[in-house]
Amino acid sequence: MQDTVTTPQPSAVSRPSLSTQDKTSTGITGSQPWKPMVTPASVKSKPPTSGNSFYRMRRIIAEDPEWSLAIVPLLTELCIQHIVRNFQNNPILKQLLPEHQQKVLSRLSPDLPLTVTANLIDDEGYWRRCCTQRWPVCYVAQHGGSWKHMFFERHLENLLKHFIPGTTDPAVILDMVPLCRNYVRRLHVDQFLPPVRLPSPPRAVDQSDSGSEGEVEESTTDHYQLGDLVAGLSYLEELDLVYGVKDCGMNFEWNLFLFTYRDCHSLAATIKACLTLKIFRLTRSKVDDDKARILIRSLLDHPVLEELDLSHNLIGDRGARGAAKLLSHSRLRVLNLANNQVRAPGAQSLAHALAHNTSLISLNLRLNCIEDEGGQALAHALHTNKCLTTLHLGGNELSEPTATLLAQVLSTNTTLTSINLSCNHIGLDGGKQLLEGMSDNKTLLEFDLRLSDVAQESEYLIGQALNANREAARQRALNPIQFMSPITADGPENSAG
Repeated sequence: MQDTVTTPQPSAVSRPSLSTQDKTSTGITGSQPWKPMVTPASVKSKPPTSGNSFYRMRRIIAEDPEWSLAIVPLLTELCIQHIVRNFQNNPILKQLLPEHQQKVLSRLSPDLPLTVTANLIDDEGYWRRCCTQRWPVCYVAQHGGSWKHMFFERHLENLLKHFIPGTTDPAVILDMVPLCRNYVRRLHVDQFLPPVRLPSPPRAVDQSDSGSEGEVEESTTDHYQLGDLVAGLSYLEELDLVYGVKDCGMNFEWNLFLFTYRDCHSLAATIKACLTLKIFRLTRSKVDDDKARILIRSLLDHPVLEELDLSHNLIGDRGARGAAKLLSHSRLRVLNLANNQVRAPGAQSLAHALAHNTSLISLNLRLNCIEDEGGQALAHALHTNKCLTTLHLGGNELSEPTATLLAQVLSTNTTLTSINLSCNHIGLDGGKQLLEGMSDNKTLLEFDLRLSDVAQESEYLIGQALNANREAARQRALNPIQFMSPITADGPENSAG
């Protein structure tokens, strides 16, 4: 009997499908039966390689193509983001660690309300961003090098420039006082707007352009009164004011540039009460003699005032006499009365006070008309004065007599370092005498004689003497100990001690 062996047929699931190309390559034709491929046991039990396992890993496709485990934020980062978003309603800063505080500050918006940030944030980087976002040009050096001081000073100045009496709510400015009282050192306001006036009914007689400057109009053109504001600024040191209107265009009227008597009395009381004020400037405001004396009277015996600038006004001899009295009753170091109406009597009053003064180092009388009578009086005062270093007498109708006395001053005075006699009528002989005075002077460093009718040769030789003085001053600055030693004319070998 012949045994029959039956070969089991593979199921459809386990049977691999072969393409026509695979069948041809293996030599299988369509008429030949399929035979299962036998795999050795050693091959079946061989573990898969690492390379094969990498390709057999299951791929997970996220809905967000940018999602990755590497960018999942830390809990601290999420907390910082929450604090920044809700800082206006819940300002948390001091409770954070220093490194977290810096992250919060670097992300805060510069547009946050000042009621939130003023007394909470001291970071200069934050206030720098606030300044640069608001103003394209920022000179932080003019504000003590502090960005926070700069922001509050310029912000307060902007409020004052656009305040309209009778229209703007005073609380707009006074509400700022608790926020900026510790950060405002200087105020520079070059515009004060007057109240809005309704058109007046037509009059029978036309008035001239200067008619609006009269006393009748003053009661309706008072400006913002600074008393309450300045009283709340604890560290105010500099006040620079101009009573006028910028960019008025076709709406120009003379009363837009009027400093009224009420303004004057209010300002006088303000600066008298500000015991921290060191610099006071009131320029281009049509301050006449009466108003100047009101202001100066309030500054008598002021404890810390160092600089007074009333230039570009209408101050005459009476106002100059008031300034002379101030020199005797204050610690003033700088006085500027340039471009006023001071004449010889006013200059004589200043000279009398200057002869006995021990604090003033700079006097500017440029663009007045003191003439030789006033110039000679000042020259005589410089024989005894031992503190003045800068004197500006440009454009005062001075001539040779004043130059003669100043030449004598130069040969004996040891404190003056700068004199300006430009735009006068010194003349050829006056220039020669000044040159002779310079031959014995060792301290003068600047001498301006432009447009003073001085010979070019004299001006050149005076310049050579100034260069020698500057070089000697530079050597003294580099080697102060050497110049403090007692050295005789014979040299250091024979010096005593």
